Amino acid sequence: MVTALFCAPALLIAQRPTQTPDSADRGIAAAADAEMSEMDMHADPHMFMTSPRPANPADSARAARLVIEIRADLARYKNVDVARAAGFKEFLPNIPQPVYHFTNRSWALDEAFRFDPAKPSSLLYRRNADGSFTLVGAMYTEPRRASEADLDKRIPLSVTHWHQHVNWCIPKAGDLASWRDSTNGKPVFGPRSPIATAAACDAVGGRFLPHIFGWMVHANVFVSDDPAVIWGHTM
Repeated sequence: MVTALFCAPALLIAQRPTQTPDSADRGIAAAADAEMSEMDMHADPHMFMTSPRPANPADSARAARLVIEIRADLARYKNVDVARAAGFKEFLPNIPQPVYHFTNRSWALDEAFRFDPAKPSSLLYRRNADGSFTLVGAMYTEPRRASEADLDKRIPLSVTHWHQHVNWCIPKAGDLASWRDSTNGKPVFGPRSPIATAAACDAVGGRFLPHIFGWMVHANVFVSDDPAVIWGHTM
């Protein structure tokens, strides 16, 4: 995990104005993916999520139409070779992950300015035991400056929570070994660290990052018909 370059799949490509200045940092993007897969996002001090909104028939219907549209538009990418031919490149291919991101750099940049369900920043795959890939869904992004009203226009906030990775303490630039540091069984750095303030990060000689990426959301449309699974953060 700590060998990942700080050039996250769609997240950093689409959010260049908000990324940290040292593009040589390693570990951040892979750690972010692990954070989403293994932690309670609502109780995580390193995760900021959109405010919950009450369910309503109009939003539910809009989300259901989106699922139909996304499935129809992205079904061709069940064949991962078709995705590769279309410009999607696998992120961290040699790092075991619960879900693998295949990112289209051009679409990721475009998503800062438009929302097209047929053109997500990343496709999401699970790797099978034989090395093949199964398409599970897509990831959509929007810059950190976007308001909740902006996000709601894309995918309603009553059916999903857009999220950001926030308040990380990471090692100084070039200090890869410190990613492995721990105290009382907990990592000193990264999203599993109890450190979530600039003062506490300074005390351990780290660098505090109040924001890592912009907004993002997963649509697990090929996993289930259950909206809680489709728009949830775990599968």
